[in-house]
Formats: sequence, structure tokens, C-alpha cells
Amino acid sequence: MADRFAKLAELSTDEVVTHSYVRDVPLSGGRTLALVTLDNGLDYNRPNTLGPTTLIEFGTVLDAQKARAAKGEIHGLAVTGKQFILAAGADLSKVGEISEREIGRLMGELGHATLGKLHDFGVPTFVFVNGLALGGGVEIALNADYRTVDASVPAFALPEVFLGLIPGWGGAWLLPNLIGIENALEVIISNPLKNNRMLKGPQVLELGIADAMFGPATFLEDSIRWADGVISGKTKVKRKHEPGKVERLAKWDIAIGIAEKTLESRIGRVAVSPYKALELLKAAKNTDRVKGFKAEDAALEELIAGDQFRASIYAFNLVQKRAKRPAGAPDRELAQKVTKVGIIGAGLMARQFAFLFVRKLQVPVVITDLDQQRVDEGVAHIRKDIDDLAAKGRISKDDQNRLTALVSGTTDKADFADCDWVIEAIFEELEAKQNVFADVEQYISPETILATNTSSLSVEQIGAKLKNPERVVGFHFFNPVAVMPLIEVVKTPKTTDAALATAMATAAKLGKTAVITKDTPGFVVNRVLAKVLGEAMHAVEQGSPFQAVVDAVKPFGLPMDPFVLLELVGLKVGAHVLDTHHAAFPDRFFESEALHELADYGTILEKDGKGKVKGVDPKAQAIVDKHRPADAKPLTAEQLRIRFEDGLADEIHRMLEDQVVAAAEDIDLCMIMGAGYPFQMGGITPYLDRVGASERAFGDTFHHPPIRGVK
Repeated sequence: MADRFAKLAELSTDEVVTHSYVRDVPLSGGRTLALVTLDNGLDYNRPNTLGPTTLIEFGTVLDAQKARAAKGEIHGLAVTGKQFILAAGADLSKVGEISEREIGRLMGELGHATLGKLHDFGVPTFVFVNGLALGGGVEIALNADYRTVDASVPAFALPEVFLGLIPGWGGAWLLPNLIGIENALEVIISNPLKNNRMLKGPQVLELGIADAMFGPATFLEDSIRWADGVISGKTKVKRKHEPGKVERLAKWDIAIGIAEKTLESRIGRVAVSPYKALELLKAAKNTDRVKGFKAEDAALEELIAGDQFRASIYAFNLVQKRAKRPAGAPDRELAQKVTKVGIIGAGLMARQFAFLFVRKLQVPVVITDLDQQRVDEGVAHIRKDIDDLAAKGRISKDDQNRLTALVSGTTDKADFADCDWVIEAIFEELEAKQNVFADVEQYISPETILATNTSSLSVEQIGAKLKNPERVVGFHFFNPVAVMPLIEVVKTPKTTDAALATAMATAAKLGKTAVITKDTPGFVVNRVLAKVLGEAMHAVEQGSPFQAVVDAVKPFGLPMDPFVLLELVGLKVGAHVLDTHHAAFPDRFFESEALHELADYGTILEKDGKGKVKGVDPKAQAIVDKHRPADAKPLTAEQLRIRFEDGLADEIHRMLEDQVVAAAEDIDLCMIMGAGYPFQMGGITPYLDRVGASERAFGDTFHHPPIRGVK
């Protein structure tokens, strides 16, 4: 086995090896269970991973135990992990360097050859999922005959599609044949594309992936006792979701068809891996294990050598490494403690802030607004959100009562006197924001941080009327607040390191990724999106069909087209953002009178009763046509694509020259975390490098050496 996969071993000379340790456990009736524990010898901050050397050793251990089973020395085999960890999947540290297609296939074949040994072992095989299990870690379990799961497992998932791959060590064939096609579609495709949603222990049991679940205190002992029952024949295992003839004949292909249409409407056709996963799941209905595994090998060979996987690894490293070491962040020791939070406003955004702050910081949160009715309604909404958490079983009754008691409302700004952190969440109007800060400043201490959630106004100007403007920092969330992981932390020329450090520490405690930006219109995400939205509106005003614009931006892989995005953020908000950028950069950003009139009309798109877009609203089209100049120059989709690409490359280059952020990687991180830019694209700058736009715009590329993007 080692000779066959020597090429892989050569890539892994510095692999952190997860070793396979075996001990015999006595069972009833004089029988013996061989228990294999996977352990890389490090603490839980460095989870077990499955590199080539690890897999080869694991396979050798399994071969030795199979030989013992054939001699009657053992009567069952179980695999578990070190404390809190089964395995976090394949070791991807070197995979991004692979250029040979053969290596990609060997990766798949090695995984199948090793994990597949758990099948037809001669005695029953078990996996005791004692902690985190991702990707290949899940596939270890799927290849065994039986599985138990610890009730406290926090993360169990097949995230491969999120990374531009497919579950390639058996998962794409084994899972649908274990839990049915609909459940498998959820785990393999839907969950990864929902910000990489993870399953918890009870969900693993409910889906039928695990056959039994036990509490953490005695998980291993209970799992061994359960395995003893299975081996002795006393325990019978029934699987309620295992697909039968009816599902294979009537439901399987229908479910695949629905999933494909849903995918296309949500993400388009740019991303390769979700559709490759669909192909494998569809074929799993009729193929046997051997053919299913060979199909996974072929898919891995194609995807690992492809551009989208490389881009995904780049994006993965941004999120896992750069996001945890923000460029330009002051010393953490300078951060002030936040023991009470004040929120100016009681509307939708303010309520979302309050709910997030009280849940994550677990400190008193007080909201204020113009009158008591608005305050009372805001507090009631926040407390209902807390009640909903409890109803879903996500917090205990005690936590519910405690969090509810921490939320209060007032119309008296004097109640903000002991707040360490005050954030405003009112409408986007400079003077209004200046005035609420100047008003509250008379009640708070000079050290209290004042944060603004402005999306495009000058943070420095918002603090211009204050006695202590150095305390002001931008703290720009993205909607929905609970879901979107990015906060743009905006530093003005006057912002102190203490205020900036407090903002960064607060963002981390809220569970958000924070990127420090310069105080400039639109910061990062809205400046990039304003470029796209402004060019889109200009194109249709010049006579280009709406569909041509939609087609032009499809290669970018954006989660939605510009006009759907405009309606999502609100046409009035969109018009305001374009106005702000046109005022700041009139030579590069278009204003749009048509968009203002569309905002008054209320819509751009015509939709059916279910909210699905049918096309452009006829009256909206008429409004756009009315604003078309006599010298209009409509462009084709291809011409528009190049215009979009070159305009974005030029704008991002200017942002970097102006030091809006430290590096191009920060722009990519912002677009991934704040705009839902897909991992498979790797961010915007690798794409612009790949298509030659960065070189066309300024004679260079953003990355040295360039990161390969996608076509």
C-alpha cells in the first residue's frame, strides 16, 4: 500500500501524523473488541487530520486487526478519537500545491482503500463519534458497519462542496444509501452552501447517521456496552431513513431534479462542485459500492486539479488564518472592558444589535428612541427573540430569564451614564447621527466608546461635533446581523488605539470577523458593490437590456444579480449609496436619476405569487427608458462583462493605493464574509487576476505569484 501511494507520501514530509493506537477491550462471553484511537498527540486546538502518512498507518493497523479477526482473536473493531475530536478531515495543507491530475485521483484512491477496510472486515466494525467530525472524519464513520455519537458533539459535517470538492472517500455514495436522498442532499449540498452549517449530536442521530447516542460523561463506556450488545446479537439495529424500493423508484430522481433547480436559482452555474456532487448522488441510486467509489475518485481527480478548488483553499486560508490576525490591529491589552451597552434606536437594526450584544456579551443592554412606545416595542421584540431561542431549545430556561432581565429601554439618555460602549443605529443622515452622538456625550464618561453603524457616511464627520471625537469608531454590520459574519471596523485619523482595540475585541466576542478599514466612502464592501450597482444602472439607462447586465456578471459568481441585490438592500438605500459614491468619486461612479424614480415607484422586478422573479416590471422598464440619453450607447453582455471587470480592477487598485485596507487579501476577505462571495471564487481579486482584468487595468496582478482564479 505504501509503495502504491509513494507520490502522496512525498508531498507530506512535514505532515502532523495522526497515529492509530490499539488496545483490546474485554466484552461479555469472553469476546474481545479492538479499540483504535486516533490521536496526533496535540491538544484539541490542533484536531486530528488525515494526511497520506496518517492514512497509510491507519490502513496498516486495520490490516493487522483484520488478520486477528480471521484468527478469532477479536470479535469486533471500533474506532474513536482523542478527547473532543474524531477527525477534522483530510490534511489540506499541501493540496493547493497539486498540479498533477494523477495526484488528485491518488488522494481519492488512498482514502477509499484505507477507510474501505472497515467494510467486510469479517467482524462487526463500529465508529464512536466522540467529538468534532468533518469531511474524512465523517467518512471514517460512514464506512463502518455501525456508529454511535456523543450527544455533545458540536460539529459534524461534510463541508467539501463549500471548498470546491465533493465527499470523496465514500460519502457521496454511502450517505444517500444510509439515510435517503433528501437527507443526504441536505448534508452534502444544502448545509455547506448555508455558510457551512454543521450538525450537532442529536441531529446526527435523528438523521439516522448514528445508530445510538450517549451522554458525554460515559460515552465511551456506553458505546462499548452497546457494541457488545450488537456483537452478541442482543441489540438489533433498525434504520428508519434507509431508502427502500419506493424511494428509489419514485422519490430519488424527483429530489435530485428539485435540488438542481434550487441550486441554479440560488447560485447559478458558475460553481462546479455542487453540480458534481448532484451527479454522484443521483448515480448512487443504482450503482454499487465499487462503481460509486470509482466515480468519486474521478470527480476528485477533476476538482483537485481545477481552478475553483485552488481558489477555495486561498479563501479558506483567509478565513482561518488572516481573519484571526487582523492587519493593523492594536495591542489587545489596550482594549477596554465592556460591561454595559447602549443602543441609540429601537428599529429593526437596533433590535438585531441588542439581541446579538446581550446574547454574546451577556451584559446589560439598554435601548433608546424618540418616544416610549417605540422603546417598548423594541424591547418587546428583543425579548421575543430570546423567547424563540428558548422555544427552540438553544438556551435553557435560566438563560432565557437572565438574558431577558439584561434588556431594558429608556427615553432618558442619563440611563447611558454607565455604558462602556454606545452604538447608534438610526437612519443614514449625517446631521442626525452627529446630533444623537452630541446629545448622548453629555451623559457618558470620556472613555466610553461611540460606535456608528453607518454604511457610507464619513465616520470622522459623524464625530465632528463631539468634545472627544477620538472615541468614535465605525462598526459596520451587514444584514441580517445574526448571520453575516463581517464587521468593517473603521478607523478615523483621530480614533485612538484604545477605541480601535476595544472595537476589535468586541467584534471577536460577538463571534464576528473584523477587518480594519480607512474612513472612506463605502469602506470596502459597499464601495465594490456600488461599483457593480452603478455600472448596472448606467448600462440599462444607456439601453442595454436588463438580461444583458445579468448575463455579464454571472461569471463573477455573485450570490445574486445587481437588480435582485438592489431590491434586497432597498432601492432608496441603493440610490443613497450611489449618490454618496458619485459625490466622492464623480469621475468613476455614476449617479442614477432613474434609480431614484424607481425607488419612488417601489420595484424593478416583476415577481410571481411566490416571490420568484419573472422579469423586469413593465413600468420600471418605462422609467429607465425615460432617462435614456439621446446619445445612448448600449453594450452587449460580453462588452459589459469586460467593462465590469476592468472597472472593478481599477477601483480595487485605487483602494489599495489609498490604503483603505492593508492588502488585497483583506478586500477578498470582506467580500467573502460581508457580501457572500462564494469560496469557489476565492474572492474578487483572484478572479480579476485570472481573467486578465488587473493586468489590463494597471499592468500588474494583485497577487505575486498570482492566485489562479476561475473562468
